[in-house]
Amino acid sequence: MSTTQQTSMKTVLITGCSSGYGLETARHFLSQGWRVIATMRTPREDLLPRDKRLRIVALDVTDPRSITAALEACGPIDVLVNNAGIGLLGAFEATPMATTREVFETNTFGVMAMTQAVLPQFRARRAGVVVNVTSSATLAPMPLVAVYTASKTAIEGFTDSLAHELAAFDVRVKLVQPGYAPSTNFTSNGQSRMAGLIPPAYEAYAQQVFASFAGISEVTTASDVAETVWRAVHDESGQLRFPAGADAVALTRANVASASA
Repeated sequence: MSTTQQTSMKTVLITGCSSGYGLETARHFLSQGWRVIATMRTPREDLLPRDKRLRIVALDVTDPRSITAALEACGPIDVLVNNAGIGLLGAFEATPMATTREVFETNTFGVMAMTQAVLPQFRARRAGVVVNVTSSATLAPMPLVAVYTASKTAIEGFTDSLAHELAAFDVRVKLVQPGYAPSTNFTSNGQSRMAGLIPPAYEAYAQQVFASFAGISEVTTASDVAETVWRAVHDESGQLRFPAGADAVALTRANVASASA
Protein backbone atom coordinates (compact mmCIF):
# COMPACT_ATOMS: atom_id res chain seq x y z
CA MET A 1 0.00 0.00 0.00
CA SER A 2 1.38 3.40 -0.97
CA THR A 3 1.90 6.30 1.42
CA THR A 4 -0.87 8.21 -0.37
CA GLN A 5 -3.32 5.35 0.12
CA GLN A 6 -2.40 5.08 3.79
CA THR A 7 -2.87 8.81 4.32
CA SER A 8 -6.26 8.88 2.56
CA MET A 9 -7.64 5.81 4.33
CA LYS A 10 -10.43 6.81 6.69
CA THR A 11 -11.39 5.44 10.08
CA VAL A 12 -14.85 4.58 11.35
CA LEU A 13 -15.75 3.74 14.95
CA ILE A 14 -18.88 1.61 15.28
CA THR A 15 -20.55 0.85 18.60
CA GLY A 16 -22.37 -2.41 19.33
CA CYS A 17 -20.47 -4.70 16.97
CA SER A 18 -21.03 -8.00 18.75
CA SER A 19 -23.99 -8.89 16.52
CA GLY A 20 -26.59 -7.68 14.04
CA TYR A 21 -26.34 -4.28 12.41
CA GLY A 22 -23.07 -3.25 14.04
CA LEU A 23 -21.27 -6.44 13.12
CA GLU A 24 -22.41 -6.30 9.50
CA THR A 25 -21.58 -2.60 9.24
CA ALA A 26 -18.04 -3.31 10.46
CA ARG A 27 -17.69 -6.01 7.82
CA HIS A 28 -18.99 -3.69 5.11
CA PHE A 29 -16.60 -0.85 5.88
CA LEU A 30 -13.69 -3.29 6.05
CA SER A 31 -14.64 -4.63 2.62
CA GLN A 32 -14.52 -1.06 1.30
CA GLY A 33 -10.96 -0.51 2.49
CA TRP A 34 -11.61 1.56 5.61
CA ARG A 35 -9.92 1.30 8.98
CA VAL A 36 -12.55 -0.05 11.36
CA ILE A 37 -12.75 0.25 15.13
CA ALA A 38 -15.36 -2.30 16.14
CA THR A 39 -16.44 -1.77 19.73
CA MET A 40 -18.22 -4.18 22.06
CA ARG A 41 -18.82 -4.46 25.78
CA THR A 42 -17.06 -7.83 25.73
CA PRO A 43 -14.58 -7.99 22.84
CA ARG A 44 -14.57 -11.14 20.68
CA GLU A 45 -11.84 -11.64 18.11
CA ASP A 46 -13.67 -14.46 16.30
CA LEU A 47 -16.54 -12.35 14.96
CA LEU A 48 -14.61 -10.46 12.31
CA PRO A 49 -11.88 -11.44 9.84
CA ARG A 50 -8.28 -10.89 10.78
CA ASP A 51 -7.22 -7.65 9.14
CA LYS A 52 -4.53 -5.11 9.96
CA ARG A 53 -7.10 -2.37 9.36
CA LEU A 54 -9.36 -3.73 12.12
CA ARG A 55 -9.24 -3.03 15.85
CA ILE A 56 -11.67 -4.58 18.30
CA VAL A 57 -12.01 -2.39 21.37
CA ALA A 58 -13.87 -2.78 24.66
CA LEU A 59 -16.50 -0.07 25.10
CA ASP A 60 -19.52 0.40 27.32
CA VAL A 61 -21.40 3.48 26.11
CA THR A 62 -23.03 3.90 29.52
CA ASP A 63 -19.65 4.29 31.28
CA PRO A 64 -17.83 7.65 30.81
CA ARG A 65 -14.49 6.11 31.80
CA SER A 66 -14.92 3.38 29.20
CA ILE A 67 -15.71 5.97 26.51
CA THR A 68 -12.64 8.04 27.39
CA ALA A 69 -10.34 5.01 27.46
CA ALA A 70 -11.63 3.70 24.13
CA LEU A 71 -11.24 7.01 22.31
CA GLU A 72 -7.77 7.57 23.76
CA ALA A 73 -6.75 4.11 22.55
CA CYS A 74 -8.23 4.62 19.09
CA GLY A 75 -6.86 8.01 18.20
CA PRO A 76 -8.48 10.26 15.57
CA ILE A 77 -11.54 8.96 13.73
CA ASP A 78 -13.45 10.26 10.72
CA VAL A 79 -16.87 8.71 11.32
CA LEU A 80 -18.82 7.68 14.42
CA VAL A 81 -21.65 5.17 13.98
CA ASN A 82 -23.84 5.05 17.09
CA ASN A 83 -25.39 1.61 16.71
CA ALA A 84 -25.26 0.13 20.23
CA GLY A 85 -28.71 -0.40 21.65
CA ILE A 86 -30.92 -2.70 23.68
CA GLY A 87 -34.48 -3.82 23.06
CA LEU A 88 -37.43 -4.01 25.38
CA LEU A 89 -40.73 -5.76 24.78
CA GLY A 90 -43.55 -5.55 27.31
CA ALA A 91 -46.52 -3.63 28.65
CA PHE A 92 -45.54 -0.21 29.87
CA GLU A 93 -47.78 -0.60 32.92
CA ALA A 94 -45.62 -3.50 34.09
CA THR A 95 -42.25 -1.94 33.25
CA PRO A 96 -40.25 -0.81 36.30
CA MET A 97 -38.81 2.67 35.99
CA ALA A 98 -35.39 1.18 36.68
CA THR A 99 -35.75 -0.85 33.49
CA THR A 100 -36.90 2.21 31.58
CA ARG A 101 -33.82 4.08 32.75
CA GLU A 102 -31.60 1.17 31.73
CA VAL A 103 -32.94 1.33 28.17
CA PHE A 104 -32.48 5.10 28.00
CA GLU A 105 -28.94 4.86 29.41
CA THR A 106 -27.86 2.83 26.37
CA ASN A 107 -30.20 3.89 23.57
CA THR A 108 -30.34 7.59 24.34
CA PHE A 109 -27.72 8.82 26.78
CA GLY A 110 -25.10 6.42 25.41
CA VAL A 111 -25.53 7.92 21.94
CA MET A 112 -25.31 11.44 23.35
CA ALA A 113 -22.22 10.63 25.41
CA MET A 114 -20.37 9.08 22.47
CA THR A 115 -21.27 11.98 20.22
CA GLN A 116 -20.21 14.58 22.75
CA ALA A 117 -16.89 12.78 23.23
CA VAL A 118 -15.93 12.86 19.54
CA LEU A 119 -17.18 16.34 18.66
CA PRO A 120 -14.09 18.27 19.80
CA GLN A 121 -11.89 16.50 17.25
CA PHE A 122 -14.50 16.78 14.48
CA ARG A 123 -15.04 20.50 15.16
CA ALA A 124 -11.29 21.21 15.31
CA ARG A 125 -10.75 19.52 11.94
CA ARG A 126 -13.98 20.92 10.50
CA ALA A 127 -14.75 17.42 9.25
CA GLY A 128 -16.48 14.30 10.45
CA VAL A 129 -19.73 12.38 10.26
CA VAL A 130 -22.00 11.10 13.03
CA VAL A 131 -24.53 8.42 12.08
CA ASN A 132 -27.19 7.52 14.64
CA VAL A 133 -29.10 4.28 14.14
CA THR A 134 -32.70 4.45 15.34
CA SER A 135 -35.75 2.45 14.23
CA SER A 136 -38.82 2.62 12.00
CA ALA A 137 -40.74 2.35 15.29
CA THR A 138 -40.15 6.10 15.57
CA LEU A 139 -42.22 6.54 12.40
CA ALA A 140 -44.78 3.78 12.95
CA PRO A 141 -44.88 3.09 16.70
CA MET A 142 -45.83 -0.46 17.63
CA PRO A 143 -47.64 -1.71 20.74
CA LEU A 144 -45.66 -3.21 23.63
CA VAL A 145 -42.47 -1.30 22.80
CA ALA A 146 -43.36 2.10 24.27
CA VAL A 147 -40.13 2.51 26.24
CA TYR A 148 -37.91 1.36 23.38
CA THR A 149 -39.74 3.66 20.95
CA ALA A 150 -39.40 6.61 23.32
CA SER A 151 -35.65 6.03 23.68
CA LYS A 152 -35.17 5.98 19.92
CA THR A 153 -37.54 8.88 19.23
CA ALA A 154 -35.47 11.04 21.56
CA ILE A 155 -32.47 10.38 19.33
CA GLU A 156 -34.45 11.44 16.26
CA GLY A 157 -35.06 14.89 17.76
CA PHE A 158 -31.53 15.11 19.13
CA THR A 159 -30.03 14.31 15.72
CA ASP A 160 -32.30 16.70 13.86
CA SER A 161 -31.28 19.59 16.10
CA LEU A 162 -27.60 18.61 16.20
CA ALA A 163 -27.40 18.53 12.41
CA HIS A 164 -28.24 22.24 12.34
CA GLU A 165 -25.88 23.02 15.19
CA LEU A 166 -22.86 21.31 13.63
CA ALA A 167 -23.36 22.42 10.04
CA ALA A 168 -21.45 25.61 10.90
CA PHE A 169 -18.39 23.42 11.57
CA ASP A 170 -18.81 21.22 8.45
CA VAL A 171 -19.66 18.20 10.59
CA ARG A 172 -22.44 16.09 9.09
CA VAL A 173 -25.04 14.26 11.18
CA LYS A 174 -27.29 11.50 9.79
CA LEU A 175 -30.06 9.14 10.89
CA VAL A 176 -30.44 5.54 9.71
CA GLN A 177 -33.87 4.04 10.40
CA PRO A 178 -33.92 0.22 10.17
CA GLY A 179 -37.28 -1.38 9.49
CA TYR A 180 -38.80 -4.49 11.01
CA ALA A 181 -36.12 -7.15 11.33
CA PRO A 182 -37.19 -10.27 13.26
CA SER A 183 -33.76 -11.91 12.89
CA THR A 184 -31.98 -9.35 15.06
CA ASN A 185 -31.26 -9.97 18.75
CA PHE A 186 -33.91 -7.45 19.87
CA THR A 187 -35.51 -9.89 22.31
CA SER A 188 -32.90 -12.60 22.78
CA ASN A 189 -30.35 -10.15 24.22
CA GLY A 190 -32.73 -8.94 26.90
CA GLN A 191 -34.80 -11.86 28.14
CA SER A 192 -33.96 -11.25 31.79
CA ARG A 193 -34.81 -7.56 31.42
CA MET A 194 -38.21 -8.44 29.94
CA ALA A 195 -39.26 -11.09 32.45
CA GLY A 196 -42.70 -10.36 33.86
CA LEU A 197 -43.44 -7.46 31.50
CA ILE A 198 -46.52 -9.17 30.02
CA PRO A 199 -48.85 -9.46 33.05
CA PRO A 200 -51.99 -11.64 32.92
CA ALA A 201 -54.26 -8.73 32.01
CA TYR A 202 -52.22 -8.15 28.84
CA GLU A 203 -51.66 -11.75 27.75
CA ALA A 204 -54.56 -12.03 25.30
CA TYR A 205 -53.72 -8.71 23.67
CA ALA A 206 -50.01 -9.56 23.52
CA GLN A 207 -50.76 -12.87 21.80
CA GLN A 208 -52.85 -11.01 19.23
CA VAL A 209 -49.99 -8.60 18.59
CA PHE A 210 -47.41 -11.37 18.32
CA ALA A 211 -49.63 -13.34 15.92
CA SER A 212 -50.04 -10.32 13.66
CA PHE A 213 -46.28 -10.07 13.25
CA ALA A 214 -45.49 -13.79 13.14
CA GLY A 215 -46.12 -14.12 9.42
CA ILE A 216 -44.08 -11.12 8.33
CA SER A 217 -41.15 -11.91 6.11
CA GLU A 218 -37.97 -10.05 6.99
CA VAL A 219 -38.03 -6.63 5.36
CA THR A 220 -34.77 -5.26 6.72
CA THR A 221 -31.56 -7.28 6.87
CA ALA A 222 -28.30 -6.42 8.58
CA SER A 223 -26.82 -5.95 5.10
CA ASP A 224 -29.55 -3.42 4.29
CA VAL A 225 -28.57 -1.40 7.33
CA ALA A 226 -24.83 -1.64 6.66
CA GLU A 227 -25.29 -0.44 3.09
CA THR A 228 -27.56 2.38 4.25
CA VAL A 229 -25.02 3.52 6.85
CA TRP A 230 -22.38 3.52 4.09
CA ARG A 231 -24.64 5.66 1.88
CA ALA A 232 -25.43 8.06 4.72
CA VAL A 233 -21.73 8.54 5.53
CA HIS A 234 -21.00 9.53 1.95
CA ASP A 235 -24.06 11.71 1.41
CA GLU A 236 -23.34 15.43 1.10
CA SER A 237 -26.80 16.51 -0.08
CA GLY A 238 -28.08 17.56 3.31
CA GLN A 239 -30.47 14.60 3.59
CA LEU A 240 -30.91 13.70 7.25
CA ARG A 241 -33.01 10.50 7.36
CA PHE A 242 -32.09 7.26 5.59
CA PRO A 243 -34.69 4.46 5.92
CA ALA A 244 -33.26 0.95 5.63
CA GLY A 245 -35.81 -1.46 4.19
CA ALA A 246 -38.10 0.48 1.87
CA ASP A 247 -41.37 -1.23 2.84
CA ALA A 248 -40.74 -1.20 6.58
CA VAL A 249 -42.91 1.74 7.62
CA ALA A 250 -45.96 0.82 5.54
CA LEU A 251 -45.73 -2.80 6.62
CA THR A 252 -45.36 -1.90 10.27
CA ARG A 253 -48.34 0.45 10.16
CA ALA A 254 -50.49 -2.20 8.49
CA ASN A 255 -49.65 -4.78 11.13
CA VAL A 256 -50.12 -2.34 14.00
CA ALA A 257 -53.58 -1.59 12.64
CA SER A 258 -54.29 -5.34 12.39
CA ALA A 259 -53.10 -5.98 15.93
CA SER A 260 -55.18 -3.13 17.30
CA ALA A 261 -58.38 -4.06 15.46
